Amino acid sequence: MQRRLFFAYGVAAHASFFLLYAYMAGFVGNFLVPKTIDMPVAGPIGVAMIVDTLLLVLWALQHSIMARPGFKRVWTRVIPREIERSTYVWISAAVTVLLMWQWRGIDIVIWDAHNPLLRGALWTLFVIGWLLVPLSSMLINHFDLFGTRQVWLNLKGRDYEALPFRTPSLYSHVRHPLYVGWTIAFWAIPTMTLGHALFAATLTAYMVIATYFEERDLVGYFGAHYETYRRTVPKFIPSLRPRPSVPLAAASADLPVAQEA
Repeated sequence: MQRRLFFAYGVAAHASFFLLYAYMAGFVGNFLVPKTIDMPVAGPIGVAMIVDTLLLVLWALQHSIMARPGFKRVWTRVIPREIERSTYVWISAAVTVLLMWQWRGIDIVIWDAHNPLLRGALWTLFVIGWLLVPLSSMLINHFDLFGTRQVWLNLKGRDYEALPFRTPSLYSHVRHPLYVGWTIAFWAIPTMTLGHALFAATLTAYMVIATYFEERDLVGYFGAHYETYRRTVPKFIPSLRPRPSVPLAAASADLPVAQEA
């Protein structure tokens, strides 16, 4: 019974991500959802900026701290290892809902692209960015990243087996394609407001900082293998020519192999 409950818990967490991801795209793009990033809330702009910044810092801290190996070692003394990642997904979803629910829009326009071709190009990039995020995770360990593989193996009575670290497709051009996708998704917008810019700039800064900690953990585990990958493949600006795939040992379940989510 426990295995079935864990499996249902994990699948529901994974499904919640897709629903929330679609909603977040509407929130950032200002379409289809009840409240969007540019809907202003009555009150001083200074208060709105403080509230929004605190919400973004909370979001960044939760995503980063809970993904660290040291936190996981302590956390799994409380939460069963089989549902540790699913629990991370649930808590991340809750923090994201809080961010969008309490967000204070600041509709001071920074830029507004009127040219139809430019607007079309920016919307095209917006769509590419939002598609690139799940695509990047699918290329490596999507179901492991969201905890579904862990609860599936547990349901089948099998021990968890770490996936090998691979550098397929996009990962042979750039080390963090998922972060690249997020950055495009946040910045490629025809009408940029002050509130949207605060959102995009803060989360972009978070991603830049997060890569330092993620890669430090990976170097600590993989050693010279990951150092070679880091030297040959650029971090954020994709190279036109794919670099050779780096054969690395199996990834530890305690390591953030692809935690850019």
